[in-house]
Amino acid sequence: MAAVRRSPWLAPLRRALGGNGSVLVLVEGSAGLGKTRALHGLSGLPEAAEARRTLWRCGAAQERPETGGGPALLLVDDAHRATPQEREWLREVLEQPWEGLAAVVAYRPEELGTAGLPLGAPAVSYPPGLAVFRHRLRAWGVDRVRRAASEVLGEQATHEAVTRLHACSGGVPQVVADLLGALTAGTGSRCTAADVDAAGVPVRLAELVLSRTDALTAADRPVVWAAAVLGEPAGRDELLSVAGMDGARGRAALLAALAGAALSEVSQGRYGFCVPLAATAVRERVPGPVREELHGRAARVLARRRPVPWAEVARHRGAAGRRKSWLKAVEKAALAAVEAGHHQEAIGLLERTLAVPEVPARYRARLAPLLARSAVIGLRSDQTVEVLTQAVRDPGLPVDVRGQLRLDLGLMLANQVGDLAAGMRELEAAVEELGEVRPALTSRAMVALAMPEWPTGTLAGHREWLRRAAGLARAGDSDVARAAVAANHASLAVACGDPQARELVAALPVDGPPAGCREHAARGLCNAADAALWRGSYRWGEELMSAGLDLAARIGASYTEQTAQGTRLLLDWWAGRWDGLGERCERFVADTADMPVVAADAHLVRGMLAFVQGDWTQAVHWLTALGAPAPECTRMPLAAATAGTLIRLALVRDDPPAAAEQARAAWAAVAEKGIWAWAAELAPWAVEAVARAGDAAAARRMTAEFVRGLTGQDAPSARAAVAWSRAALEECEGRHPEAAGSYRQAAAAYRELSRPYARALTTEGAARCSLLDGAEHPGAPDEAARGGADGTASQDGTGGEDGGRAHAVASLRRCVEQYTELGAVYDAARARTLLRSHQPPEVRRPGRPAFDDRLSPREREVAELAARGLMNREIAVVLHLSPRTVEQHVARALRKTGALSRRDLLRAAP
Repeated sequence: MAAVRRSPWLAPLRRALGGNGSVLVLVEGSAGLGKTRALHGLSGLPEAAEARRTLWRCGAAQERPETGGGPALLLVDDAHRATPQEREWLREVLEQPWEGLAAVVAYRPEELGTAGLPLGAPAVSYPPGLAVFRHRLRAWGVDRVRRAASEVLGEQATHEAVTRLHACSGGVPQVVADLLGALTAGTGSRCTAADVDAAGVPVRLAELVLSRTDALTAADRPVVWAAAVLGEPAGRDELLSVAGMDGARGRAALLAALAGAALSEVSQGRYGFCVPLAATAVRERVPGPVREELHGRAARVLARRRPVPWAEVARHRGAAGRRKSWLKAVEKAALAAVEAGHHQEAIGLLERTLAVPEVPARYRARLAPLLARSAVIGLRSDQTVEVLTQAVRDPGLPVDVRGQLRLDLGLMLANQVGDLAAGMRELEAAVEELGEVRPALTSRAMVALAMPEWPTGTLAGHREWLRRAAGLARAGDSDVARAAVAANHASLAVACGDPQARELVAALPVDGPPAGCREHAARGLCNAADAALWRGSYRWGEELMSAGLDLAARIGASYTEQTAQGTRLLLDWWAGRWDGLGERCERFVADTADMPVVAADAHLVRGMLAFVQGDWTQAVHWLTALGAPAPECTRMPLAAATAGTLIRLALVRDDPPAAAEQARAAWAAVAEKGIWAWAAELAPWAVEAVARAGDAAAARRMTAEFVRGLTGQDAPSARAAVAWSRAALEECEGRHPEAAGSYRQAAAAYRELSRPYARALTTEGAARCSLLDGAEHPGAPDEAARGGADGTASQDGTGGEDGGRAHAVASLRRCVEQYTELGAVYDAARARTLLRSHQPPEVRRPGRPAFDDRLSPREREVAELAARGLMNREIAVVLHLSPRTVEQHVARALRKTGALSRRDLLRAAP
């Protein structure tokens, strides 16, 4: 109805219903476009409430309605089915309309007896006073289909599913509705493009198109069959060639098919089906021998096009039973798709082909490597993993071909599927099978084993694999192998803080002539960007990420592009760009649900957002469940950061033993790997957990080990974390003046890094320790007199106990503001509680303040945390209240707001 509301004829129609003038609206639309729905919508116009309303369906043997006099809304449906008597009656009404008549006549233009004349020939003699409009209904665009899918399926439908739904339905609303009905009954948690394909042809559509085809003479039907076999609109000459008809006979058949609405002129000079699924319905009913002949002619016709659409040629040759020429066409189509960067297209074609058991071994040996290479570069497919797993078990494959397949299978298992152990086994086996026979591929397998992000192996071992790979690449003549080594050398150098890292990244072959060089360059840029961001080189990392994303998009490296998109989520978290970040993470997880390794960044960020919002149950789910990869299958820096958040969660739940146990395990993993920059998001919480569990000596050893591991390295975020770790240890040991100074040092470092949340946390720590120190010792530390709690200069320059306390209180206020601005509900509540316990009490009249039905500040704090999912005892820990007091605050908040549940408090609170 949105298009109807914008129609120029709507105002005249409303005026006519008000008794001013008369109007006729001809609503034209093919089957399924929503003519009947439009008529029902018009009957609900407010102006029609006082008018005489009539809904007339032609050909339904209804009693003729009363006409004449006063405002009347006459809605006529299916005018193409009108009997001669009905057409004559409508002519009389429209040729002699009365004041106040608003007539709307709907029809299918393809089924009119006389084209363009809804009431047949001769044309109606409309009087001058009758305003006449024509309204053509259009098919839905992809955005409207997306809204319809969202209304029926919620968030289940993927972007690819919506695109496929629009493509196969032609945007016809009734077909979209029928398909969505089938999908509702058949899909699980997600609706994919494959689910749309599996839904089949809706009964309503199939019966319509088959009845129209059957209405043609036997001599005319082959032209419709030819269009169904082609499956896409085609020009007249190609269509008739596939049908096997000569010019005169074919022209007559095409005209008959158009007149009977079995075919349509979809675009200028191209004929076929407006709804692509209609072709499927017809094709399935063509007799088998005839269908094979049609496919054979279609293959010959399409092979004459330039450029040749090899994928379509392969489809027709396969359907015609020409196996040898089919496989040749498949190979050409896959090579063309890979050359154009359309890896997903190549993957789909090769998967379908290799799934056919009768494909000879020599063709499998040629096609399987093509599938493997495209799958590594493109997005994961479970079917690809299955096909390649079966292929490497084929004893008929040459050893070097099997090694090549193992290489790509190992990369898929490790990078996309997340089965690291299986992936490493396949890569090591690939090194053995490829040996010196295929040095370029052997080098590539070694390069993969040199990736330091995986939890297996040590830094020394990764460097040794890279050294061996570089030696093979130098000895060979493969630019692609050298590019693969260069990409991993650069990203490893960035991860380790190597002074040559920038030079190595700048030398990546972004303009390399072989496509493989550019693929490795894109991978190298995106991996280097990820490594730079984990080290705290945010500006450089963002530059590398933009360059890598641009190159990956240009060459069609979908997997690399997706990994970089995940890295961007982390960058936005660190930079405090949290507005809409949670929704972006959830969409990313949904889009990459089949690739847990790629989705891991979004799981971490979404989990951290849930934590700071006080929704600890959701935090645990995002970090450990809902498809999040296990620690042994997670990249090391990501696993360390995830552990840091889980340790913090255990600490706020007052479970130091559990926090310390997780801290020791995560710390041991980082220590074994030996890249200490990756401990930046883990160290402060791990040190605090071990110290609070009563092992301060171990916490001191961890801090010292962290410092030693960073010697000589450029790792800004880790340097800031060192100061934070020292502060946490000093605070646990009761050395509050030293802790305040270390927290200020960390806050200054995070300010330089533009990390607002980490800066607020360390600023709060400095203020907390300053206030504790002021309560225990006369006078304030020199640092408090020199500067504010966040490392900035003191505004009033006052020293002493009162000045230091005032600065700490002011810093706490700024922290509350920063937390609130970011959306860190839990942190804001905690900081407000600390602030309330130290700031001077406000002078007020005796008695409790009167808030009437408004929430008090404390009730609002409790309501926010309760709405986020925290239990009463958890809120009590955060706000330093008793569980009984929290229970009373929640009860009052529910009563005052009228909320039906704790979850509804956020929406109900004014």
